[in-house]
Amino acid sequence: MLENSVWKQYNDENNFRQMLARFCKMDIESFIEDDKILYGVLKSKLTKKELKLFAMDSAQMEVKELIDVMSINEEELEKAKYKLYKKLKQDKVRLSFRASSIVS
Repeated sequence: MLENSVWKQYNDENNFRQMLARFCKMDIESFIEDDKILYGVLKSKLTKKELKLFAMDSAQMEVKELIDVMSINEEELEKAKYKLYKKLKQDKVRLSFRASSIVS
């Protein structure tokens, strides 16, 4: 389903739902059920660079490899991670992943 996604480039498993639950500090059952729709919401809330960093960091890539792929230094990488995970904890982002946020 998400075969050609940024997530699948760096992760063998389709476990972005579990990673979102972990970083957003939310119950996984409250998320939108359809993975494709949930991934679309995630893409809309993050920049391309943030989505790529989320996928690579979730795949537990080495810091050196992250720095090489992202073409940034270690300090910029730490700032980018901080900004990304801070964004995922914001209510306006977290609540958009909930099933109740989908308008029928």
